[in-house]
Amino acid sequence: MPPALARFIQSDLGAEAAHVADMNLEEASDTELWDYASRTDSILISKDEDFVKLFLRAPTACFVWVRVGNCRRAFLLEVFRRMWPKLISQLERNDRFIEIR
Repeated sequence: MPPALARFIQSDLGAEAAHVADMNLEEASDTELWDYASRTDSILISKDEDFVKLFLRAPTACFVWVRVGNCRRAFLLEVFRRMWPKLISQLERNDRFIEIR
């Protein structure tokens, strides 16, 4: 996901967010990112289907699977703006696997 998404979540949606580059994890493998999210009780947001497999094997982290295909950043941010209330509702219900389409 682009760093702009984390900035948007912070500035426009008022939630804490960080991009992997902010945490010096941009070179981390998917498994390392999954383990980090699991240890820190973070919500991992990605388009990468590999995280679905990690979730199914070990549902230890919360995963938001973004399924909007390749798109411009402005479109992605608008999808998050529109879906944010539903996403928050699902997280408050303790849903651990959430799809955004």
